[in-house]
Amino acid sequence: MNPTEPAPLLKPLTEEQVVFFREQGYFLFKKGMSSDLVDAFNGHIYDIRNQDPMPEWAAVDPAKKYALRLFNPHKHDSFSRQLMKHAIVRGALAQLMGMEAVCVQSMYFYKEPGSPGQASHQDYYYIKNDPMTMIAAWTAMEDLIDVETGCLWVMPGTHKLGLLPHGAVKDIEENEAWTDETEGVDTSRQIPVIMEKGDILFFSELLIHSSKKNRSKDRWRRSYVCHYIREDSNILHREDLRQKYPLY
Repeated sequence: MNPTEPAPLLKPLTEEQVVFFREQGYFLFKKGMSSDLVDAFNGHIYDIRNQDPMPEWAAVDPAKKYALRLFNPHKHDSFSRQLMKHAIVRGALAQLMGMEAVCVQSMYFYKEPGSPGQASHQDYYYIKNDPMTMIAAWTAMEDLIDVETGCLWVMPGTHKLGLLPHGAVKDIEENEAWTDETEGVDTSRQIPVIMEKGDILFFSELLIHSSKKNRSKDRWRRSYVCHYIREDSNILHREDLRQKYPLY
């Protein structure tokens, strides 16, 4: 193979799994990343905010360095870009989208004990793209992410409803107040997605999903989340997310 050519695409999903995604709006890929890779990345991310001074792109109040999510590390950090390009992620996205994906956003969540969740929402509300192709890949960075630590909750099939109205968050004790919340649908039908280290949850930009407060005493809920669009799609209205990062 010519070293300048993209590596061959994997096809990690079965046809049944692709169909499940299209019908339900999400799919949980078990053990998509190795524990060693996840552990190394966790340590690397902590090293970034442990620097004195912190890099400008990652800087926050030192008292909140593990409380506030790290936005778009893939734009500044090579290790973050390598996980963004992970072969399982790249291959699965190509199967789900019908062609290669590009990354437009990444976030690393620390979610220490006591941290709030995010109210029910659809990602397209925040990141509009044309044509609508966006899929998130949400990777678990803990041995176990469960209801106690504030796992993701999803509402199967709601990606078929189109974009719903969003309004002010109602329960600011449970959820971050600066986000918005889906309106016009009974979100009590959401189900929890229990995940283990290295699991990757793929979900549609229109799937209603949320997370709860981390109610554990000493367990974190770290995760790395990247948002991807099809390579022929474009971000609308968000100048900060217009740059496309290829996965090869």
